[in-house]
Order: sequence, then structure tokens, then C-alpha cells
Amino acid sequence: MSSTVLITGPNLAPAAVELLEAANLIPAYLPAYSQGDDLVNAVRKLQPVAIISRMGRIDNAVFEAAPDLRVISKHGVGVDNIDIPQASTRGIPVLVATGANAVSVAEHAMALLFAVAKRVVSLDRGLRDGRWEKPGFAGCELSGSSIGLIGFGAIARQTAIYCKAFGLEVFAYDPYCPVEAFSANEVAPLESLDALVSRCDIISLHSPLNSQTRNIINAERLALMKPNAILINTARGGLIDEAALAAALAQGRIAGAGLDSFAQEPPATDHPFWSEPRLVMTPHIGGVTAAANARVGIQAAQGIVDILAGRKVDPARIVNFSALSQPIFTHTA
Repeated sequence: MSSTVLITGPNLAPAAVELLEAANLIPAYLPAYSQGDDLVNAVRKLQPVAIISRMGRIDNAVFEAAPDLRVISKHGVGVDNIDIPQASTRGIPVLVATGANAVSVAEHAMALLFAVAKRVVSLDRGLRDGRWEKPGFAGCELSGSSIGLIGFGAIARQTAIYCKAFGLEVFAYDPYCPVEAFSANEVAPLESLDALVSRCDIISLHSPLNSQTRNIINAERLALMKPNAILINTARGGLIDEAALAAALAQGRIAGAGLDSFAQEPPATDHPFWSEPRLVMTPHIGGVTAAANARVGIQAAQGIVDILAGRKVDPARIVNFSALSQPIFTHTA
């Protein structure tokens, strides 16, 4: 059987590479955003026993090309680029690096919030273009405002810590989160998504992308937001109806938005976002820091090593835990 671990990206943290090599596994890399035939042909050639999923979609064609594949480990937590039902059918567990990049992404959410609220980008651009825009300027003070977190996992909880330090009142909506988690983090849960978006001054997205959450921020919910509302997304671009957001910004129906992810990455060259001055954008790098990359890479690699060695893995890290019931796996204490 193969000993190759395919990384669907150009690199992996050195400490993670060391973990794989110490287990006699051989890492192999792909160019960024390899997909379609390029990805399938690479898989067919390398015949990996495991995949660390960074960029590109792991779909049925990939599974068909990889008969030796035994485990997929996501370099992060978003698994919308992996066909989970196919993996489960084939008895292939899909692991996530829970909480490993929470600090970095939460910091980036705050950076986007301050950049939008304080108009940092547009004021910097104006100053560089020779404009001194202090006369008539009225800034925005965030302390005392309310923020609503959609989803309340590790990243949202870290964001809540930062928000409370800046004097924001924090609310959250997550129907799958235990009630104790809200009280333990001193965050007030709201009973519905509509109640959250209509009540809060800032909305920050921290939800996974799936069939239930796609376009949860749509024209109707944008209409519920306050005229001074700010929308932040460091999760998945597909959570937002981008045409509806572009229209709301163009018409001044919300104050602004900060986005680190998009439905198509990168967005098309004719996307209306490019001409929107109320929007601050970054290229899906919220969790891309040296510290987070090391933690995520190590967790992703260790999960592969443990699964292949027949060791137990924290069930909370396995998206499709039922896949482990397949007879190919033997588990020890």
C-alpha cells in the first residue's frame, strides 16, 4: 500500500512534515488551487493513502482515482470542499483541526471590523491621493455597540472574548450549540437568526457552509439589519448572497462589510464588490499566520498518523464518525 500523503496545496508546516516523515509517510504537494483533471490526474499518479485537504475539491472523481485512500484531514475546519457522503460511503473518515486557527481568525475578524468601522482603508487611500479628510469627518465608536455571532464554535468564542474587551455587548445564535457553552462564555443566546440580525449593530459569521446555511444572509435578512449595521465574514463566502449584499451596500442600506471569503475565490474580475467603497476585503487569509499554520498542520498530520496507526482520535474532530465503523479500521485504547 502507498505511503504517500497528498497535500492539496504547495506547502505544509515543517513540524507537520516531520510528524508525517517520522511515521514513514511521504508528503507530496500540489500547486495552489489544483482542481478538476489536474487534481484527479495527480491523485491517480500518486495513489495517496491520505490527503491533507487545503485547496481544491475532493469529490467522487478523486475518490475513484484513489483506491488506497484511508483518511482525509482538513487543514482547518471548513469541509464544504469535501464530498462527505462519498467519504462516508467508502469508510473514509474526514478529520478537522478544531480550534487550531481560532485565535488568528478571531483576530482577523476584529481587524476587518475596525477597518470598516473606522474607514481605515478609504482614509488611507485618500491621504495618499492628497486629500486631508478631517474637516467634516465623523467617526464611529464601537464601545457600547452590540455584535451578533452566527455560529458559536471555537472561533466565535474567541471573537467574543475580544469583543467584550472592547466594550461590545455580545449575542449569538447557534441552534446546535449546548446552552452551557453560552453561559460559560457569558454570551447571550438569541432565539432566532432574524432576531439576531435585526437587534445587533454588527453581524459576524462563524458558521460552516452546508445546504442549510448557504445564503443565510440574503436580501430579506439584509433588509432586517440596522442602517448602521456592519457585516463581517471570516467563515465561508457561500453564507452570503453576494448580489444581495452588493445591492444593499450600493444603496446604503447597511454601513459596510468586511469579507475574508467569497463564493468564488478569487472573485470574478467584473464582480460588483470591486467598486464598492464601503467594503474591505482580504483574500481568505484570516487563519493564515505562522502560528496558526503550525497548529493546524500539526493537528492535521497527527490525525492522519493516528488513524493509520489504528489509534483513537477525538470524536469531535471526525466529521463523519460513522465511517470508522468500517472493518478496514482497527482501534486500540
